[in-house]
Amino acid sequence: MNTPETAAGADWQECRVTLPAPHNWLVLDLTAERPEEWARAAADEHFSADDAPADWREAFAEDVLWYWAVAARQKALCAAVLAPQDGGVAAFYCVRELGGAPAESLRLDVLRAEAEAAEGPFFRPPEITEVELPLGAALRVHRLEPTDPEADSGNVLEGVAHYVLPREHPTALECRLLWGAPGLGEELGKMADELADSVRLV
Repeated sequence: MNTPETAAGADWQECRVTLPAPHNWLVLDLTAERPEEWARAAADEHFSADDAPADWREAFAEDVLWYWAVAARQKALCAAVLAPQDGGVAAFYCVRELGGAPAESLRLDVLRAEAEAAEGPFFRPPEITEVELPLGAALRVHRLEPTDPEADSGNVLEGVAHYVLPREHPTALECRLLWGAPGLGEELGKMADELADSVRLV
């Protein structure tokens, strides 16, 4: 997936991400002027069987629209949902530029300090490691947190984010994969690494 849009003043034109098993992904059209109509059309196309219940299509359209709104609110460069054919949304991937960061903060130690200081609640301390991606040095952050931060219990939201400092561009990116399905942490964690490894600014 890629986006034709770029942040004001950026020295690159597109953000490109290679999706593993692209037939299982729905790229969110962040340029859609009528996102509700786009989401409904995406739901109709997603369910291949003509007799798929209408409430399945409606629920899928609502989920996709919710993620579309999240990506739009974050001014994402690109975003997609993992949704095997005829199934629901299993994960959400989003790449956004960390805008407004002063040049002196574009360092891994600053990103690490911010990640370590992030307020939870988290079910366990975040796992933070430094990695090298083709785009540049990055901080990999793996978190487990409740879907409702105000609740003491509930569903678990798991995510892997890569905070990347592109060596050829004076910016910082957040590349995040989020999911709620228990038992898929290892598989989707590897997928998050694969996605981050594929990100290019061109």
